Amino acid sequence: MHSRELQETEYHSYYSNYVLILDETELMEALRNTEEELLTFIKELPEDRLSYRYAEGKWSIAEVIQHIVDTERIFTYRALRFARNDQTDLPGYEQNDYVPFSEADKRTKEELLVDFKATRLNTVSLFRTFSDEMLMRSGRADGNLMSVRAVGFIVSGHLMHHLKVLRERYM
Repeated sequence: MHSRELQETEYHSYYSNYVLILDETELMEALRNTEEELLTFIKELPEDRLSYRYAEGKWSIAEVIQHIVDTERIFTYRALRFARNDQTDLPGYEQNDYVPFSEADKRTKEELLVDFKATRLNTVSLFRTFSDEMLMRSGRADGNLMSVRAVGFIVSGHLMHHLKVLRERYM
């Protein structure tokens, strides 16, 4: 299944840039490709750059990476609930409230790398278990309808969005 197959009704318009950035990629390919891109970025990053912020009040590189991981965990949890046909309206989350408490700036590059790899392994493993029927199921998060398959593309597109910001503003 490709990102071009998603209907606009399967996700809130807020996420459309994340879906569009993938340029009609197949779901599992998007998860694999975006994983490789972030792993390469982290591996090539000098350890002393992790705490770099391009402006006062902006997240550090470590905080951006941790934000990617936190968001993927939250969205993957949503996908699991929706795939299992849980109709509970799930709460949203405020990303800016998470970052200061993540203590990402105290983590090493290797710790961030391991954490991301474990999270993505879990995401890929979970999405491999979803049948076509499960991928089409939807649920509500933060009051908005979202399909399981849209979640997979949003996770990948979200990573690419932040990787683009890291490359343009931090490097």
